[in-house]
Amino acid sequence: MIFSELYSAYYNAVARIIKTAIDHPLKKNELRDIIEQNAFGESVLTIEPSLSQERWQLLKSDGTTIICNKPDMPLTTIQKRWLKAIFMDPRIRLFTDDLPDFNDVEPLFSPEDYTVFDKYADGDDYEDENYRCSFRLIVEAIKAHSAIRIYMENRSGRIVKKVIIPEYLEYSEKDDKFRLIAKGKPYAWTINLGRIRSCELLTQDCEIDEGQMEQPVTENRSVVFELIDQRNALERVLLHFAHFEKEAEKIGEDRYKVKICYDQSDETEMVIRILSFGPMIKVTEPEDFVNLIKERLMKQRSCGL
Repeated sequence: MIFSELYSAYYNAVARIIKTAIDHPLKKNELRDIIEQNAFGESVLTIEPSLSQERWQLLKSDGTTIICNKPDMPLTTIQKRWLKAIFMDPRIRLFTDDLPDFNDVEPLFSPEDYTVFDKYADGDDYEDENYRCSFRLIVEAIKAHSAIRIYMENRSGRIVKKVIIPEYLEYSEKDDKFRLIAKGKPYAWTINLGRIRSCELLTQDCEIDEGQMEQPVTENRSVVFELIDQRNALERVLLHFAHFEKEAEKIGEDRYKVKICYDQSDETEMVIRILSFGPMIKVTEPEDFVNLIKERLMKQRSCGL
C-alpha cells in the first residue's frame, strides 16, 4: 500500500473538523456539513455520533476540542517516491508547473523500468511549451464555455484559422495523443492538439452563436468478426476494445462471434487494430468493411509486407 489509510477521506474529514473546532466551537449542522463535504454520505451515521457523544474523545459537548495544534499530515517516504515517479511523466506539466522537488528521495520507478506495447511512437510533444500553453487555454475555455480562435496545420501543411467552442478533451493511450472535440462553423470538429500552432480566448462579443451551429455529422457503424480463442485471443480482444460498445457470443468450442460499434471517423484505426490480431480474427460483415480489410492487405502485399 503506497498511500496509508491514515490519509483516507475519514481521517481527512476528522482533521478538518478538528481544525475548525480550534478556530471556533462547532455547531451540529456545521459538523454534519464538514462530514458530508469531506467523507461519504453514510459517514454521518458513524463520525457524527462518535464525536458528538465523545466516544472519540476529540470534541467536547460544547463543540470545542481538546486538541491545541491543527493536524498536519506530512507525506511518507514511499508516498514521496511514488509522487516523484509520477512527476517524471511529461503530461503532468500540461496541468501545472508547480511541482515539488522531493530532493530527499529517489523516484519509486522510472520510464526505463517498463515498456509499453501496442503504442504508436509519434505521440504528442508534451515538452513543447506552445503545446502546454494551448492545452491550458483550451481547458480554461472548456470550463468557462468560451469560444476560442485557433491556428492549426491542416493535412496539406497549410495554417488555417478556425473559431470553435471547445466541449471536451479526449486522450488516446494507443496513439498517445490528445484530441479536442469542439463546436464550430459550419460543423463540429475533432482536432489533434499536436496540429494547433496557437490559440486565443475570444471576448463575449466574439462568441459563436450556438443556436446557429449545425450538429456534428457523425455515423455510428459496427463490424462483426469471428474469433478463434487461441493464445488468449478473446481476452486480448476484449481488453484491446474495452472502450468500445461490443457484444460477444460463443458459437463453438473455441470460436466466438464479436460485434463492435464504432464511430465512422475511427474506421481506419479499426481496420488497423483488427488486422493486428492476424489469423485469429476473420471479419464477416459488413461487406464494405471486409473490402477495407482486403484493400489494406493488398497494399501491404504490394509493399512486400
